[in-house]
Amino acid sequence: MSHIPFQSRFDYHKSPYGAVLVGSAVTLRVIVPRDYGCSGVQLWVARDGEAAVTHPMAWERLQGEGEEWWCVTVSLNETGLYWYHFECALAGGAWSIGAGEKSIGVWGSEERFPLTVYAQDYAAPDWLYGGVLYQIFPDRFAKSEMPKAGVPVERILRTDWGGTPHATPTAPTGTSVTCPYGTQTVPPEHYDFFGGDLRGIQEKLPYLAALGVRCLYLNPIFAANSNHRYDTADYETIDPLLGTEADFTALCVAAKKQGIRVILDGVFSHTGADSVYFNRAGRYGLGGAYLDPNSPYRAWYKFTDYPTKYASWWGVDILPELREDEPSYLAFAQSVAQKWLRLGASGWRLDVADELPDVFLDAFAAAVKREKPDAYLLGEVWEDASDKFSHGVRRRYLQGRQLDSVMNYPLADAILAYVRGGDAAQLAETLETLREHYPPRALHLAMNHIGTHDTQRVLTLLGDAPLDDRQALPLSPEALDLARRRLKLASVLQYVLPGIPCVYYGDEAGMQGGRDPFNRGCFPWGDEDAELVAHYRDLGKLRRTLPLFKDAPCQILHAAESLLVLERTGGGVCLRVMLNAHTTNSAQFGAWLLPPLSHKITLQEEVRDHANAQ
Repeated sequence: MSHIPFQSRFDYHKSPYGAVLVGSAVTLRVIVPRDYGCSGVQLWVARDGEAAVTHPMAWERLQGEGEEWWCVTVSLNETGLYWYHFECALAGGAWSIGAGEKSIGVWGSEERFPLTVYAQDYAAPDWLYGGVLYQIFPDRFAKSEMPKAGVPVERILRTDWGGTPHATPTAPTGTSVTCPYGTQTVPPEHYDFFGGDLRGIQEKLPYLAALGVRCLYLNPIFAANSNHRYDTADYETIDPLLGTEADFTALCVAAKKQGIRVILDGVFSHTGADSVYFNRAGRYGLGGAYLDPNSPYRAWYKFTDYPTKYASWWGVDILPELREDEPSYLAFAQSVAQKWLRLGASGWRLDVADELPDVFLDAFAAAVKREKPDAYLLGEVWEDASDKFSHGVRRRYLQGRQLDSVMNYPLADAILAYVRGGDAAQLAETLETLREHYPPRALHLAMNHIGTHDTQRVLTLLGDAPLDDRQALPLSPEALDLARRRLKLASVLQYVLPGIPCVYYGDEAGMQGGRDPFNRGCFPWGDEDAELVAHYRDLGKLRRTLPLFKDAPCQILHAAESLLVLERTGGGVCLRVMLNAHTTNSAQFGAWLLPPLSHKITLQEEVRDHANAQ
C-alpha cells in the first residue's frame, strides 16, 4: 500500500500541531482510498505504560472521487506521553496505520505516534524570551584584583593567565602538600586554578551587555576542591577563590542593572568525597558520613560495606552518589535552592538531570517556583527530552511541575553536522521533530548551544580537528579560516531558531581547544577575534530588536543539500534567513545567489492579508 493515510505534522490530519495542553481537544483525521473498501476506523491511544483505549472514528466526507475521510476528536485529561495508531477494517481484512519516518503514517507499521500532553503549572520566565544566555566557567573567565583568602593550601595556583591547563600526562604527576588534615599527593588535572572570580565577572558586565546577554549561566561556584567544582564540598558557601556570599549578591545586583540575570549550576546527584557531608579525608574534623556512623549525613549516601564501599558517580570514588529521595537530603536541597534565589539568583541549571529521580525534580521545582515564580529551571538532558527513559521510568521533564526546558543537544548536533557539510534536510528534520515533540514553551526556552564545558571548543571542531584528539593543536591558518566561516553560520542558526542561544564563554572571541580540560582555557582579554565579537554583537542586537524571537513560529522554506532557507514571522515583521553550508559551490534561492559558506538575513514588513497583497 503506497498511499499515505496520515501525517501528524499536517493540520488536516492532526490539530493542534505537536504537543497539546492537558484537557484540550485533539482532532485526528485519516484518509483512505475509496477502493480499499473501508467499513470502519478506530483510534487506539495509550498513555505510556498503560492499556490502550479505543475511539471509533466517524466517516466524515468523500473527497473527490477517490478519498474517504474518517475523523475523531478526543480530549486527554492526564499529562503524560501517549502513543497512538489507527486500525482500519478494509475489504481485504484489518490493517493498522502506524508511524514511519518523518511522522508519516505507514500501512502495517507496528510503530506508534508519540503525543506529549503537558500542563502549564508554573509561570514562564518571560524575562529570558528573546535574550541570550552566556555560559561561564568561573575560574577561567575574568580575574579581579580581589585578595584570595581561606584557599586550601594544596591548590595549584597559576599566575600565567592564558597558560595551558594542566592535564595528565602534560603536567607534573602530582604535588605533595601537607594540609591541616594530613599529607596527600594532588593530581595536576582539575586541580590547577587561574583565579577567575565573581568580581572579575562583575567587571566584565558591560562587555556582556554589549553582546546582548540577558542571562549568565555559571558553572558551579560552591566550595569544592577541583577547578570545575562539580565535586561539591559545601552547598551553602561560595568557593573562597571566587569570593564571598556578598560578592555573589553584588554580582546579581549589578547584572540586573544591565538587564542581565544569573542562574546557577546545581550538582545534586553526588557530592565530593572531600566534603562537609562525606568527609573521607577528614578535612572537616571527625564528622561526615564516612568517618561518623552516626552522622546525620550517612543516610544521604549509598554504602554497601560501610565505610569503604559505596556507590559513586560513574564509578569515580571521589564523587559519592546521593540518595536524592532521602527525605532529609530532599529537604536540604530545597533549602539550598531557595537560599541562593533569595541572595540574587534567577534560576538553576540541574546537572545530569536524567540521573535525578522524579520525586527530586518535583520537590526541587516546587521549591524554586515558590521562592521565585519566574525562575528559570533548566535540565541537562542530552537526548530528546520528550520520551527519555531513565531510572527505569519514562521521564516527564517537560509535562509540567518539573523543568522549564532542557539543554538542546539534538539541535546542537544537527547544526554542527550541517555546517560541516551535512544535508540541510537532516537539520530541517531535527527542527521539525523537536517542534512536534516539545511543548511550545519548552521549545522556546530550550538552551540552544553549540559548545559547552563538556565538548570540544566549537572553533576547533569546525576546523576539522580530530574528534579523538584531546588537546588539539592550534588550527592552521587555512583551517582557522574555514572554522570561522562555519562558526558564523552555526551561530546564526543558534540565534534565529526557536529557543535561547547560549554562548560558551570565549567562543565569540575565537578560543580554540580540544576536550576537557583544554576546552576550559582562560578568556583571551586583549587578544579577542574582533571580527567574531562584532558578529556576535550584531546577532545579539537582532534578538533585542525583534519581539518575534519570543515565540514566533519557524517555517522551513527550503532544505536540500547545502541550502537552508527559513522564516519567522511575528510582531509585524518577517525575518528570512538563508544559509549555504557548501565550502566551494554557490547556491541559488529565488533572486539570491549565496556564495560558499555564507548567509543572508532579510527583514520586511509582515504581509497579513496575502490576498490583498497580490
